[in-house]
Amino acid sequence: MDWRGFAQQMASMARDLLAEQTLDATLGQITSSAVELVDGCDASGILVLRRGRVSSVAPTEQLVTDSDRLQESLREGPCFDAARPEISERVFRIPDFTEDPERWTSFVPRCRELGVGSMMGFLLYTREEELGALNMYSRKPGAFTEDSETAGWLLASHAAVAFSSALSDSQLQEALATRHTIGEAMGILMGRHHITEDQAFEILRTQSQRTNTKLREVARRVCETGAVDQ
Repeated sequence: MDWRGFAQQMASMARDLLAEQTLDATLGQITSSAVELVDGCDASGILVLRRGRVSSVAPTEQLVTDSDRLQESLREGPCFDAARPEISERVFRIPDFTEDPERWTSFVPRCRELGVGSMMGFLLYTREEELGALNMYSRKPGAFTEDSETAGWLLASHAAVAFSSALSDSQLQEALATRHTIGEAMGILMGRHHITEDQAFEILRTQSQRTNTKLREVARRVCETGAVDQ
């Protein structure tokens, strides 16, 4: 492993991640960097576990999505475990899918049928958050070495910081957009019905509760139609 060259590539990746403008672009940069920088990696993706449900984020190939779905249906697998906060391990590796597995005995033979030869899973984390797992796949058995695992862990550690930062920015942008939409809807209701700001907000809130619809969606409909749906 050319660690000097790897360090230079990691520095370049870090600059690229900082330059990304959206959460999707950041996550796509993370998974494409895994394929580019980690020896043996043919495909990569991020598995996010929320409330027991799995989402495949920024997969570089369909193979990644198929593996994530398989892990969810079986409730086992290295990346599934890496994303669970109650599991103490943070790095998982299945060196050879052609060998009889000692762990994940249901997942390994099924994943082998997808064409996977070896894989690794890394927890994506910052000091305060556990966000999910970075998956790396190879079609060749035994493709991932100790150096590959070290490189993957270093990449995942850097990626988690960028992931957390991009997620915070995305949430802030969404919050600002929601605030703007609600404010615009309140202005429409105030002008049409000659009511106060508090009364306009109460109309939106009541409609949201009555229809079990998010407040932002109720506001968006008011902005589009000029009235609250009946």
